[in-house]
Amino acid sequence: MKLTVTLDRDEDGVWVVECPSIPGCVSQGQTREEALENIRDAITACIQVRSERGLPLTIETYQVEVMA
Repeated sequence: MKLTVTLDRDEDGVWVVECPSIPGCVSQGQTREEALENIRDAITACIQVRSERGLPLTIETYQVEVMA
C-alpha cells in the first residue's frame, strides 16, 4: 500500500510525520530517516487497529498545490 505522509520539524528540531489518510496516525524522530521508519510502524499498527474495530482502513484525502 502506498500512502502519502507529511514531514515537519517542530520548534525543538524533532521531525514530526503524519499520514493524513489514516486519522490519528502520527509519529516522530530525531532525523528524517528515523521519522519515516517510525511512521511505517505506526501505519501498520493503525491499520491493524482500524481493521479490528471494523473501521475503514483509510479515508479519502487530496493533495493540492495552491499559489499564495
